[in-house]
Amino acid sequence: MRPSSILPTLAACLAIGACAPSIASEGPGISRAAVQPAEAATRAIAGPERACLAEAIYFEARGTGENGQAAVAHVVLNRAEHPEFPDDVCGVIADRCQFSYRCNGRSNALNNSQAREEAKRIAAQVLSGAPDITGGALFFHSNQARSTGWFKTRPRVGQFGGNVFYR
Repeated sequence: MRPSSILPTLAACLAIGACAPSIASEGPGISRAAVQPAEAATRAIAGPERACLAEAIYFEARGTGENGQAAVAHVVLNRAEHPEFPDDVCGVIADRCQFSYRCNGRSNALNNSQAREEAKRIAAQVLSGAPDITGGALFFHSNQARSTGWFKTRPRVGQFGGNVFYR
């Protein structure tokens, strides 16, 4: 784990209470480049990585339904497998304010226990191999967001819950 991901990982662990050691996702002779985005969901990720994913689901997709939450989780996993993003879940979430809740100055406490448990359940399902309903999406925004330039530069995948997804 890179030093830059220790603090977000620690915060996620404290918020969710899931501090267990991570399980390596690759064995001998398997390179990250060989792992395709669709296979990201089948990687064995536990502890801090699962906690970080649940945190992102909670803040970015709470209230968007199971498909909306799973779609956001898949974007995180797809980014972790893409060479232009950090190579682990917590790193993706902490990357350059890509997820607005990490940089908005508000508390990152997961206070709603029902939503927190649902986010943890969805994270576990996605990490256990649930199909990527986004077809490899790397980006999303709220369906209420005003159109900006980047929306038009990416192929649109569809809308799940309250977000629109792009490759």
